[in-house]
Amino acid sequence: MPVITTIEDLRVLAKKRVPRMFYDYADSGSWTESTYRANESDFQSIKLRQRVAVNMENRSTATQMIGQNVAMPVAIAPTGLTGMQHADGEILGARAAKKFGIPFTLSTMSICSIEDVAAGTDRHPFWFQLYVMKDRDFIERLIDRAKAANCSALVLTLDLQILGQRHKDLKNGLSAPPKPTLATILNLMTKPRWGLGMLGTKRHGFGNIVGHVKGVENMGSLSEWTAKQFDPGLNWGDVEWIKKRWGGKLILKGIQDVEDAKLAVNSGADALIVSNHGGRQLDGAESSIRALPQIVDAVGSQIEIHMDGGIRSGQDVLKARALGAKGTYIGRSFLYGLGAMGEEGVSKALQIIHRELDLTMAFCGHTNIETVNKGILLPGTY
Repeated sequence: MPVITTIEDLRVLAKKRVPRMFYDYADSGSWTESTYRANESDFQSIKLRQRVAVNMENRSTATQMIGQNVAMPVAIAPTGLTGMQHADGEILGARAAKKFGIPFTLSTMSICSIEDVAAGTDRHPFWFQLYVMKDRDFIERLIDRAKAANCSALVLTLDLQILGQRHKDLKNGLSAPPKPTLATILNLMTKPRWGLGMLGTKRHGFGNIVGHVKGVENMGSLSEWTAKQFDPGLNWGDVEWIKKRWGGKLILKGIQDVEDAKLAVNSGADALIVSNHGGRQLDGAESSIRALPQIVDAVGSQIEIHMDGGIRSGQDVLKARALGAKGTYIGRSFLYGLGAMGEEGVSKALQIIHRELDLTMAFCGHTNIETVNKGILLPGTY
């Protein structure tokens, strides 16, 4: 077993163990991938102030996200096709999150269903991410299923009314389960660990959809349905309707602009996530960490602000926290751990991020995450 010290180590291992089409699905952005790369690289230019001779005992990274206690200001982001990175991936991710004491967010486009994850974690509360489809009856039933599964927050994604083009997915012929082309079969033959895992589970399709929508009984009819279902007409009136129907904590994901942040406040949501969908939608959009400060300045006193995109270390979490994010999300960092080593890999990713967060916070002169602010950053670097 290689010595794993960073998220990058997990990424390298995941690349070896996960079939190309699913690894590429996770590790890619739209068009030129400039925003995808900027999400990560823009953290690097933000520098930290090192402090010394400060009492570093009794450190705590514990805080709250939307009123829920968390071991650190990190949640697992909703990621589609997670159960194709590793068999039963969503259940394994939710278990690791439960064990660590942070929220797990299940995607609408997950392989394991809402009910699978609830059963796999003994009904421990998790968050559910909702895409708005034209089939409003299906959306209502999905919301009701999330309530019945003990979900404690609904994460409504606003930036996927239409789909950004990701070149790698088209070139790889992405599908779940994979289509048996010669290239696919040859690639799968080099991933025996993944293949054995998949043979051991019955979960190979989109569990939240197949069997829950009239006329969608298999993967063929599903792709036809989803192609027509993402709703380009989504508007703030729909957000209001969903908030009322849900009745619980609501988080709006995909806010990158101050004007939209103000509209998010007016919608009555509990939190918003500064996010550009991991650079998978509008290529050329600003990185999330660059967009964060102006949104915090504009509406940070009126709504809880979270941030998603490019987080590969605990230092990134600390920088986002310093710039006003009450919580952060890891998508790719989580998927790399999952693809590399299943549940153990997710736990490893969380341990790495937590250790880096804890030590960096101490080096910057703080022992409690609640006291961290812009003062830990070098002026002129953010």
